[in-house]
Amino acid sequence: MTFAARVALSGVLAACVSFAATTATWELNGYQDFLRGRMSGLSLTRDGLLVLGPKLDTVFASDQAEIWSVAAASDGSLYLGTGNRGRLLKVDPAGNGATVWTSDQPEIFAVAIDRAGVVYAGTSPDGKVYRIENGRATEFFSPGERYIWALAFAPDGSLYVATGQQGKIYRVTAAGRSEVYYETGQSHVTALAFDREGRLLAGSEPNGILYRITGAPARGFVLYDANLPEIRSIVPAADGSIYAAALGGSLAKRTSAASSSSSLTTPTLTAPGTSITVTDAQAGLTTAPKPDPTKPSTGTSPITAPATATEVSGVERSALYKILPDNTVETLWTSKEENIYDVVADAGGTLTFLTDAQGRVYRLDPRPDRTRDATLIAQTNEADATRLTATSRGLLVATGNAGKMLRLDPSATTVGWFESPVHDSGTVARWGRLAWVGSKGVAFKTRAGNSARPDATWSDWSESIVDPAKSLIASPNARYIQWRAEFTGAAGAPPDLDSVTIAYRTQNTPPSIRSITVSAQPSAAGAAKNAISGASSAFTVTVTDTGDATTAAGTQGQTLPRPAGQQLQISWQADDPDGDKLIYSLYFRGEDEREWILLRADIAENTYLLDGDVLADGRYYFRVIASDRPSNPADQARQAELTGPPVLIDNTPPVVTPSAPRRNGAAVEIDVDAQDRGSILRRCEYSMDARPWVPVEAVDGVTDSAREQFRIRIENFPPGEHLIVIRAYDVAGNAGLAKVVVR
Repeated sequence: MTFAARVALSGVLAACVSFAATTATWELNGYQDFLRGRMSGLSLTRDGLLVLGPKLDTVFASDQAEIWSVAAASDGSLYLGTGNRGRLLKVDPAGNGATVWTSDQPEIFAVAIDRAGVVYAGTSPDGKVYRIENGRATEFFSPGERYIWALAFAPDGSLYVATGQQGKIYRVTAAGRSEVYYETGQSHVTALAFDREGRLLAGSEPNGILYRITGAPARGFVLYDANLPEIRSIVPAADGSIYAAALGGSLAKRTSAASSSSSLTTPTLTAPGTSITVTDAQAGLTTAPKPDPTKPSTGTSPITAPATATEVSGVERSALYKILPDNTVETLWTSKEENIYDVVADAGGTLTFLTDAQGRVYRLDPRPDRTRDATLIAQTNEADATRLTATSRGLLVATGNAGKMLRLDPSATTVGWFESPVHDSGTVARWGRLAWVGSKGVAFKTRAGNSARPDATWSDWSESIVDPAKSLIASPNARYIQWRAEFTGAAGAPPDLDSVTIAYRTQNTPPSIRSITVSAQPSAAGAAKNAISGASSAFTVTVTDTGDATTAAGTQGQTLPRPAGQQLQISWQADDPDGDKLIYSLYFRGEDEREWILLRADIAENTYLLDGDVLADGRYYFRVIASDRPSNPADQARQAELTGPPVLIDNTPPVVTPSAPRRNGAAVEIDVDAQDRGSILRRCEYSMDARPWVPVEAVDGVTDSAREQFRIRIENFPPGEHLIVIRAYDVAGNAGLAKVVVR
């Protein structure tokens, strides 16, 4: 289908499917969306199209758990190094396999073949290299290292051995003489290769360094220091470029397998472990300083235990680099979700690489004038994929968990399928129609359930949907849904799929009101009024030496203004699980009333101000009703309500009634009766001659009733006339005052 046709079809679908305001859609569209699904027999193009892909045939199925290494012989046979029982297998061109040799070690991580066709295998975790010829294995080299990670023959026939845990490279001549060729100062040398000029290339761990090593004595040059722990694969190109795959966690997995397989026979190392941290400079993550990779290790370099990868969420897990002949570096591909395990290059420079995400095989053209997005050409759906090998029979993929060799047949399949990731609608949903952009030859099925992963509680796959006019989803209402596309090829018209959209409407969830708060605050209008009143009514009292008091400037004496009035602020917290817009209605009623009275309806805010004087003294309740009507049809709108705790409104101060003062020797006593009609009393105090207030406790010992008796006793009362002011407060903060003149 052409791009113009897809655009036209998309417009038709948009016209046919008119979504209401409350209808949601789930769409898979484009490269990154489709990568989240599972597929078989399909490829995903750089443009984000799902199309029929190459055939994937099983060439050989072993009874081994892992295929760690693969070497191709000149006669078309394959030699497979396996784990966890340490067997070397030979697979002939017809796909017949046989065990060539069984090691006393559980893992064979490295296999190589010399020019004479003799096979060499490196074992772990007791690192040794064996020479296997005519079905007989002899020990060829024992470096005293724990791991043999890679073997590579130089043009002169020498064998180079990459080891761990001291990060050394050994050189072994054809005559069997060995030497330490280079010490990286790293824990492990994980990959070896030779460039077009015959120079040794080596990758390391845990700092992900790519070396070029030349000369005798050997001298290392760092071609690239990756921001990932391990250099997994090195591929020299004919033009002098070098491709390197880096990742985090592969070596840790292999060392863990070797350690667990040999736990009963291998001595335990007490050296410290290596901690690997994937870092991202943009995320502000840091690592410990790296050792100088160009300096050989000394005798004091620590021997580290098997590495443990620490993956950091949100940063790259793997990357594919191109190192140009002038040593500049280009990053061709990165991923935050997938580990790249192996890379091969064809004669034209096109790269094919393998990742651990369901055994995916990608193809990438690294030329600058080509797009750098990789095409996903096949997905093996194997839980573990380890090696990619180019042979005369095509590309072969080695897998683990059930060690197999799979072959990619360039001829396209005629059938394939794609399963989407599971979509979570958040709550039970009513499904609408399934719409798609693509050509004929694709049939869709759906299934739904209420568990996050499809299991026996989910519905069966529905009947096929092939007609856009009859695409109503038949799966039952549920929270989760998944779709499957089945491709069937037709001569001259291979099917493709560009996007899929599912319309649904979730069950409307009622809003939630979490709290109601009522508080008092000064009235803005009252404060302004008092400010004006205070400015106009200010006066000055002048006392003359004759004792007469007069008002200054001839003004009249006047009453001081009352304090500003108060407002009640009623506020509430509410939300909606569906994110719907809410409106509110506010009601109130008195404690002795039965009917709710509406204060205001359709409030958009979650606060309301009420003049405190409009309600008489008493206890009141406030109720808020929240509705999601603005976001839902009237017949489907939901609401919630909440009644707050009772609120006491008390604007009346206590009445304070003092008795006549009594003299008792040198003391003066005054009995005080204080009563409040709206609330209980909280405290009482007095002041003599405008001096500081002195608290008085109730006669019964606790001030906790609406009416209390107080007794004021002032010892050593001074002679002359004195003014006693008494005030009592209720719990609402209202103050009642009275005065007594004692002569």
